[in-house]
Amino acid sequence: MSNPTLKPGDVQTITHRRPRDLSDRVALGTVKVLRFVADRFFAGRYGHRAVVLETVAAVPGMVGGLLQHLKALRHIRDDQGWIRELLDEADNERMHLMTFVQVAQPTILERGIIMLTQAVFYNFYFFLYLFAPKTAHRMVAYFEEEAVNSYTNYLADIDAGRHPNPPAPEIAIRYWDLAPDATLRDVVLAVRADEAGHRDRNHDFADQLVGTSEPAGAPAATPESAAEPQSETGSRRDAA
Repeated sequence: MSNPTLKPGDVQTITHRRPRDLSDRVALGTVKVLRFVADRFFAGRYGHRAVVLETVAAVPGMVGGLLQHLKALRHIRDDQGWIRELLDEADNERMHLMTFVQVAQPTILERGIIMLTQAVFYNFYFFLYLFAPKTAHRMVAYFEEEAVNSYTNYLADIDAGRHPNPPAPEIAIRYWDLAPDATLRDVVLAVRADEAGHRDRNHDFADQLVGTSEPAGAPAATPESAAEPQSETGSRRDAA
């Protein structure tokens, strides 16, 4: 169950997954509230916004990996590759954070917000995943949908000259194997592609938890979206 390899130009194929039940609507509603708060606080300061949001985005994979690990031990069964993939997702999001710390240089206030947000969100997500893993994965998928939209807006501002396009941080050049003369725009493209992969996989994880085989590109709410070819899904997973 490795992450699909996405190129920067592929990420807009799927833009939004319609909620199908109460669980999905709760997940989407929670993300919309978080998006509203982020929009009010950060406005167009995308770099600072990324610093705070990426520290939240790095939590779900670690929590999911931990709880799937413990479940596999309790049930003495194979994890079907979920643990490694979730931990890889968490590490990837951490690298997003490390990159944008170099770009935005967060203030003392923002560092305090990071600490508070992580403490609150970790405990919230831990219990959500413990009792409602399908909702937890769907919430992450919707969170990543918003992340793709945010990075798309970030790119639009860079292209329009409303945001500077400095050289890419060295940590980003090494991690994504970018060209030596890569710029911030190249970094945002790489990060957006990562987020699109996490979006699609978490929708897929949520589907597997209820035993459906519907691909992540199921009917979307936005008219410009299109379904991708159906991907294989693993066998049904028990709730964590």
